Amino acid sequence: MTRRAIELALWIAAGAVWGWAADHPGWVFAGALAGGLGWIILDGLRARQLLRWLAKGIPNESPRLPGLWGDLVDRTRKLIKKLDKKAQNSEARLDDFLAAIQASPNGVVLLDAAGRIEWANLTAASQLGFDPQRDLGQYVRNLVRHPAFVAYLNAGDFDREIQIDGPGPKPTQPTKILLQVHPYGKKRKLLLSRDVTAVQLAEAMRRDFVANVSHEIRTPLTVLSGFVETMQSIPLEEDERQRYLGLMSQQAQRMQVLVSDLLTLSRLEGSPAPGQGDWIDSDELLQHVLQEARGLSQTIADPPHVIDAESGRAFWVSGAKTELLSAMSNLMSNAVRYTPGGGQIRAGWRLHADGSGEFFVTDAGPGIAAEHLPRLTERFYRVDRSRSRETGGTGLGLAIVKHVAQRHGGRVDVQSELGRGSTFSISLPASRVRRQVA
Repeated sequence: MTRRAIELALWIAAGAVWGWAADHPGWVFAGALAGGLGWIILDGLRARQLLRWLAKGIPNESPRLPGLWGDLVDRTRKLIKKLDKKAQNSEARLDDFLAAIQASPNGVVLLDAAGRIEWANLTAASQLGFDPQRDLGQYVRNLVRHPAFVAYLNAGDFDREIQIDGPGPKPTQPTKILLQVHPYGKKRKLLLSRDVTAVQLAEAMRRDFVANVSHEIRTPLTVLSGFVETMQSIPLEEDERQRYLGLMSQQAQRMQVLVSDLLTLSRLEGSPAPGQGDWIDSDELLQHVLQEARGLSQTIADPPHVIDAESGRAFWVSGAKTELLSAMSNLMSNAVRYTPGGGQIRAGWRLHADGSGEFFVTDAGPGIAAEHLPRLTERFYRVDRSRSRETGGTGLGLAIVKHVAQRHGGRVDVQSELGRGSTFSISLPASRVRRQVA
């Protein structure tokens, strides 16, 4: 203020001197007044420059003003830069926060007081079937038209979750979405969504698994109990007694195989995937399962099957030997059990051009209809339940094969046609196959 007062005084003094120099009575006062008015006009122009600069809001284009206005410009410029930096930091934190919500496996939708969409992540848009950009500002009840959701919004009781059907891969296979609204701020709402399709499917599979295991064990137990009760209450001839004991032993062995397969599945699911340190000769694995299959064929088939190995170049396979033998043996035993006696079965290894390896088993059995192929590796799934039990299968063999293949980075493929046999194969990636050097 002292500088401005001195500047004003100098302008007034300059005006007074100009009036005195005019040598006219009263012009000294008029000159002093004109000097003061001139300073006021100049000061106003400086203030106008400052206001124009503030209106633009560009710190780097600040005007050069003397005195107090110059100090005010400098301080304002520094304050604007400081506020801009704070705003940039706040925007960066907001972007990080929104990016974190965007990456959330759950859906998040922000609604205004009227129920319009202010923001939504891609997960929510996918689960609820709207576009996160195009549908901003739309009423959520117009986009999610499920009656349960509309009634939920109208009731205003948000203490519980509700479940609706979301868009699925097929109209007949909708996803199951859990929704809950959380009020916040000034009548705004946070809508959270969660896809529970996989959870419900896993729960259904668990119930089916328990039911199937109970059914599979109950049948031989019933047979065993009946024979035991008969032998305890009725005197039997020696040949009848031996026949009953043989049937009881057969049912006990059936339960033992089932329990063994269940333990194998549990071990496969609960242990880490095998490493790539152990390399096994593919021909050694093949000869082992061929010998087992021929022994099984001589036991259950009359005449025995014709089981041949398809010639191919041997190579090294990396993985757990016991697991690979288990998977290969399951495929071979299935071929033996489902191919009529005297039928031909071929098995072998193939080395593909991309470096991957494949073990295959081709049988001359009855074949499998196309609608059954996608579900063959499910636990306890059977194309023909009565025939499967007659052949002694547990319904877990192909599930074990699938788990072994997946643990080795591979897959199971099935090609079959009714009346023309089937080909089952286990493909292993190139990282688990190595050519043998002569």
